[in-house]
Amino acid sequence: MNQTEKSQRILIVEDDSGISDFINLELQHEGFETSIAATGRQALEQFESFNPDLILLDVMLPELSGLEVLRRIRKTSSVPVIMVTARGETYDRVNGLDAGADDYIPKPFEIEELLARMRAVLRRMTKVENSPSVLKLRDIEIIPDEMIVKLKGQAINLSKTEYMMLKKLVENPDKVFSREDLIDVIWGKGHFIDENTIDVYIGYLRSKIDNAIKEEYIKTIRGVGYKLLSKAE
Repeated sequence: MNQTEKSQRILIVEDDSGISDFINLELQHEGFETSIAATGRQALEQFESFNPDLILLDVMLPELSGLEVLRRIRKTSSVPVIMVTARGETYDRVNGLDAGADDYIPKPFEIEELLARMRAVLRRMTKVENSPSVLKLRDIEIIPDEMIVKLKGQAINLSKTEYMMLKKLVENPDKVFSREDLIDVIWGKGHFIDENTIDVYIGYLRSKIDNAIKEEYIKTIRGVGYKLLSKAE
């Protein structure tokens, strides 16, 4: 791990002290600076005072749930968040990701997998920060510095996952992406995300773009995947 990674601050939000102590020791061994919160309210307090570079956030917490903590954080910050929970169904993953989480890892997990996902999320944030100032395609305009998306000049509300998927499609018009390709782009290679999750987010994007202005942008290539049309067909 390089020096930049060693200086990064990780907030661990977990009410099981055995799990939080284990993660804490492993992350400190890897050179991260850490802080622990055991309740939802403590998580919000630590978020303000500790100013983390990444948050590991359990879903089931006392006082405030992890999802509620995430929603409150997302009102003011795009800090990377990885949901850590015992739940592993597609519905629960989508709930966490749709609330603004950057990734999702179910318990039990190997510490090596957690570290790999943390590094992948932190790398993606660096890429977002270094993106071009404006991306345009047809009536879509993306401002990466502010993570703003406009459709016909009007800002539209996208979750972080929707934003990352749309940005990749806009950057590569008419290129066909398989579901596996999109999983690799958003969550990293070797990630065990259900491919149906991609269909869910494609549906979200279509409802906010294609259906909103009655034009086809996202085209299904049967048996292959999806592409963003550079011009109307």
